Amino acid sequence: MGEAALDVRRAGSDGLLAEVADLDEALALFASLRDRPPVGVRELVPAARTVLVRFDPARTSAEALAAELASRPRTGVAAIDGPVVEVPVLYDGEDLDEVARLCGLDAAEVVRRHTAHPWTVAFTGFAPGFGYLSGGDPALDVPRRTEPRTAIPAGSVGLAGRFSGIYPRASPGGWQLIGRTGLALWDLRRPEPALLAPGMRVQFVDAGPDALAVPGASGARQSADAAPGEAALEVLTPGPLTVVVDLGRPGRAAQGVARSGAVDRSSFRRANRLVGNPSATAALEVAVGGLRVRALRDLVVAVTGAPAPLTVVSPTGPAPDDSSGAASDETGHAAEGDRAFTLDRGAELRLGPPSRGMVSYLAVPGGVAGEPVLGSLSTDLLSGTGPAPLRAGDVVRVGRAREAAAAVDPEPGPLLPGPDEVTVVDVLLGPRDDWFTTEGLRTFLDQEWTVTPRSNRVGLRLEGEQPLERSRTDELPSEGTVPGSVQVPPNGQPVVFTADHPVTGGYPVVACVAGHDLDRVGQVPVGGRIRFRVTDRP
Repeated sequence: MGEAALDVRRAGSDGLLAEVADLDEALALFASLRDRPPVGVRELVPAARTVLVRFDPARTSAEALAAELASRPRTGVAAIDGPVVEVPVLYDGEDLDEVARLCGLDAAEVVRRHTAHPWTVAFTGFAPGFGYLSGGDPALDVPRRTEPRTAIPAGSVGLAGRFSGIYPRASPGGWQLIGRTGLALWDLRRPEPALLAPGMRVQFVDAGPDALAVPGASGARQSADAAPGEAALEVLTPGPLTVVVDLGRPGRAAQGVARSGAVDRSSFRRANRLVGNPSATAALEVAVGGLRVRALRDLVVAVTGAPAPLTVVSPTGPAPDDSSGAASDETGHAAEGDRAFTLDRGAELRLGPPSRGMVSYLAVPGGVAGEPVLGSLSTDLLSGTGPAPLRAGDVVRVGRAREAAAAVDPEPGPLLPGPDEVTVVDVLLGPRDDWFTTEGLRTFLDQEWTVTPRSNRVGLRLEGEQPLERSRTDELPSEGTVPGSVQVPPNGQPVVFTADHPVTGGYPVVACVAGHDLDRVGQVPVGGRIRFRVTDRP
């Protein structure tokens, strides 16, 4: 009997999701694509029954790539009998009793079956160091939680479908939690940061409280003042969230590492152009204002993105300002939006809450200096990769500026979404729009969705009057996701993935934000409303 036809679905502007019969076929297709990459392929993410393929639309088309995927073999990868990693566990998880109920067992029997024999690391994803473990007892097949938790402690051991897994660090998640371990699953101080890799086997051991006594600190995080370079800015108040960003870590999703980087890449690039930097140079991303910094030397700065009231206070008092709070640049022109100006040594720069949008960018000549982590200086909130968010007392250091002309009068950025407005966002349906009823899809497109305060760089959590109605209620095996994926948990309230999103997920993605709207959707402020519109334009 021949192979079943390959099911290829669109996943946003630059992604295809290839679905096969089972895990063995998915791993075989992944191996073929990894060893002989088709033209234009940027990234591959294997999962339980799928391979997500990200591509460069300038080098290949979705149609040509789909035909290439269909021609690849989906057999021939032998099982790997890898080394065994022993994981001590304290089985006291919040969902242990619920798992026992779902399985028709008692809690002690759940633990016995979970520890009875080794599991195998089938693939990695979701977050750095997170391994999807297969081959466990079939009786432990349980659904994910109806609503994912916003924060799960590092070291939590969980179950979802036929898989088990260990959360490498605190993160959102919807798996059923049955225990905890103190092992560090992801540690950047190790030559190989991930403790688990595909092909390894994992033997869980019921170790009681001793399970938490093993070294459990995750990889060291940089602080802003531990970086090389020349001291330039002292952080007086970081605001709700200020992080270092560049254009991220593309091409590492198969390791569970998201691209991360700037939420609004066009505003980020404009900030760098204003000070004469290459477009990918690291800068500061400031969420909802509140940042106060002091210049430690004479320094040119640029501020773009969300138009926040900006005040410069010199050592002798406030600098001249217009009534809107927009600082005057060095030419004397009061700038409402993007602006560049000189901070004298000792002067303070203060950003207030923006009137529109969500994030602003502060760039300096030479860029924010630091030690790259996996090729990038970006802070990734989900994985804990890169420098920690800025704190009061941190010193921001800058690199050596290149001889490049600053953009004195760049093109203005687009008008950003306001808190009392409805922002229309273009989406491409799929890859899992068929998991929703006709009425559910109508609700998705016709209803306004409000951005809730639980939103951040990982995703915008939306709330609508009517939840989305699903046509299927079974469990979706975990599969790769792209930036802008609109994932829908069982409560029917969508989550739009942004910069630090999980690279795999187990809830159906009804649609993906079109590439031309990714920057804009990341700028919709808390309380702002979104209406989705289907487009054929990637």
